[in-house]
Amino acid sequence: MMGPIHLSVDDRVAVITIDRTERRNALNLDALEALDTAVADALRQGAAAIVFTGAGGHFCAGADLKELEDHTFDTRLRGVLENVATAPVPTFAAISGACMGLGMQLALACDIRVATDDAYFGIPAGKLGLVVNHWTLQRLAHFFGFGAARLIVLTASTVSFDDAWRYGFVQTRGGLDTARDLATSSAALAPLSLQGSKIGLNLVERRLDEPAFDEAFHRAWSSDDLAEGRAAFAERRAPVFRGH
Repeated sequence: MMGPIHLSVDDRVAVITIDRTERRNALNLDALEALDTAVADALRQGAAAIVFTGAGGHFCAGADLKELEDHTFDTRLRGVLENVATAPVPTFAAISGACMGLGMQLALACDIRVATDDAYFGIPAGKLGLVVNHWTLQRLAHFFGFGAARLIVLTASTVSFDDAWRYGFVQTRGGLDTARDLATSSAALAPLSLQGSKIGLNLVERRLDEPAFDEAFHRAWSSDDLAEGRAAFAERRAPVFRGH
């Protein structure tokens, strides 16, 4: 597959690689659409497991803020992440370097995370003036625990590999080869057993969005603070937020 997303399928294991190295694999809308297409193509080609990784030493540094205008992007992202999370085969994130923002959301959507010692994680929404969707916060709390999830979101803290390992967010230490080996082992298991188990595990995590959160979400996405956060990022300065 040409463009920012590459797909290869070998021995029923698909590897989907994000290749926007000039942006540390940050995704714009076109790349996000290509990622969604790659997942569908992998399943059509008979993949029994899918591995996500990034080129050039980084998994994904987030959304490409140069093209992030409003929550329309997040709405589309939510659908893409749901397609990953509900894929009828096990999904693996092979993480190195930056796994921030959207990259963290993609890692949260995967079933299993494999990471190298240089990996680092975070959701710096508070530095930009936006709110990530409830689905992301829900899975973050499940995987990290409520205390660590609040630390990550409410202080915009970056989590090291050691801390991600300690919290249990990363299940296996290693690189792409390690993730591919795990995927190969998984692909040999009974497909209906894995599909049923994934459905059951996803149901454990699922809760309905609350109206109060929806209101807060849209308020942040239409705020002056979000415009200030984006401008400060582009101008490489500290933002000045005013709460409106």
